[in-house]
Amino acid sequence: MIHPIRSLVAGVSMFRESLSMAIANIAANKLRSFLTILGIMIGVTAVIALITTISGVSASISDSFTSMGAGSLTVSTPGSDLKSGLSSADLDDIAALDNVQGVTPSVSLSVKAARNGVTESGLSVSGVNEFYFVNKPDTVESGRAINPIDIEDMSRVCLIGRDVMDSFFYGVNPIGQTIYLNAMRFTVVGILAENTDSSIASILSGSADILMPYTTAMKINGQSLIGGITVYMSDADASDSVKADLEEHLDALFSFEDDTYTITTMDSIESTMDSMLSMMSALLAGIASIALVVGGIGIMNMMLTSVTERTVEIGLKKAIGAEPGQIQIQFLIESFLLSMIGGVTGVVLGLIVSALMCSVMGTTFAISYGAIALGVGFSAAVGIIFGWSPARKASKLSPIDALRRM
Repeated sequence: MIHPIRSLVAGVSMFRESLSMAIANIAANKLRSFLTILGIMIGVTAVIALITTISGVSASISDSFTSMGAGSLTVSTPGSDLKSGLSSADLDDIAALDNVQGVTPSVSLSVKAARNGVTESGLSVSGVNEFYFVNKPDTVESGRAINPIDIEDMSRVCLIGRDVMDSFFYGVNPIGQTIYLNAMRFTVVGILAENTDSSIASILSGSADILMPYTTAMKINGQSLIGGITVYMSDADASDSVKADLEEHLDALFSFEDDTYTITTMDSIESTMDSMLSMMSALLAGIASIALVVGGIGIMNMMLTSVTERTVEIGLKKAIGAEPGQIQIQFLIESFLLSMIGGVTGVVLGLIVSALMCSVMGTTFAISYGAIALGVGFSAAVGIIFGWSPARKASKLSPIDALRRM
């Protein structure tokens, strides 16, 4: 038992000595060591920042779909020659299906607004029903929402956004006031809540300048049928059964003709977005990893230079009994230390950069432990792989040839 213990003690002692000498050599060549570390640090910073930021964007997108109505179905109905869309009665029938909470039609148009000599073209209008406000209770800042009577009577009422209010009602309470849309007189009944959110959720959900009853919007558009709807489910887990019931109902409406409608679930869109972000994350990480390879080449260059400079030192060690393996381990430790210093520093900087980027974009900052493990692991691998050749070269130096240089 004595021999194994002595071997272990000797091994630990040799490791401590090699570690001490590696640290001393790094400290003795501060500028060269810093420039070598810089390549690894930049590579790891890029990898961590990109992957962590994309993870935050992915989390924000998931939140976006939840706020937009996760557990909803979007239906587009190009129709056929016999039936080119959905009627209001069709909407009521769809709303009566099992596990359907409500239906919101999708009617969009662009209008020219005018009031007291002020005109503005290209304002976006969304035609909605009363359920739109049930699904989005924070839409109205003041005034009232559109109600079923407005829908039935095709009332010329509207809710306006903050930008429209500033353009046409500056310094005036717009509620109850008149505005002309495409030369038709409308009464403002509400003000839409200001959207100050610059997050991914806001970008995905979008917003209209003006909301009005969808029946009124259809009249302005000269259309009698609805081209698209959003179906909200009372139970998100019932997505498959609701979709099946909806397909059966739409098949009957469109006489079982092909390509008369498409149904898209938020879950499928979210899954597609996640897949795209994962691919983008892998691509960007691969590009950023090139910097790590460049940093590894820098480590190899420094270690080869170090071997050349320390030829005499290596020869003396071999002359007094140092084994080739001991020499090799010493140089590997030095290469590993350089790489890990750059890697750990890069992880810290990468998280800081990612936090700043997420703050600027308004997305969630979520630490990706997988990215950290990738950065640190890659740094360790770079240190060992690119340090192996110089360390091998040092271990094979002939002590006689080395001592001749003294």
